[in-house]
Amino acid sequence: MSDTTPRPAEDPTDPTASPADEPLVADTTEQPPVPPAPQPARAEQPPAPAYAVPPQQPYPQVPPPAYAQQPPAYVPPQQPPLNPNEERTWGMLSHVVGGAAMVLSGGFLGFVGSLVIYLMYKDRGPFVRAHAANSLNVQITAAIGFLVGWLLTITIIGAIIGIPILIAVFIWAVVVHIIGAVKANNGEWWTPPMTPSFIK
Repeated sequence: MSDTTPRPAEDPTDPTASPADEPLVADTTEQPPVPPAPQPARAEQPPAPAYAVPPQQPYPQVPPPAYAQQPPAYVPPQQPPLNPNEERTWGMLSHVVGGAAMVLSGGFLGFVGSLVIYLMYKDRGPFVRAHAANSLNVQITAAIGFLVGWLLTITIIGAIIGIPILIAVFIWAVVVHIIGAVKANNGEWWTPPMTPSFIK
């Protein structure tokens, strides 16, 4: 026989009441929205300064170099001509310096003095040019004679001829230079004897 006896209302405060017997009630209360987390404040960057950009200037147009044009030829300055007294002096010195250099150097450097005077004064007067050329011709002739004498002196048989040739050439050159110095100092035109005209 079924139990149809109604049960007394359960007391919610009854500790003996079973939780399963509690009625299920949906929670319809609205939850407040969760506010978003605050973001750290960013420091505002100042705007970049607007520098004034100068306008670009166009480059100047430079004409290309004219390679076809040649520079003017170098013209050495013209030196004034010597007066007659200066020509006689330098004509005499061409013989004196040439002869003295030959004696002091043993016949090896006599041409240096004559050559220097000839190159310096050959265009400044015909008289000094003639005597300086004569002095240089004497030195060239003496150099040839010295060369022949030394070549003959190397051999035993040629030494008998070579040494006299060296002495004769040396004496001849000194005498000719002395005569040429006197002629030049006196203003006389003169051609040395036994001397080819290598330089004119």
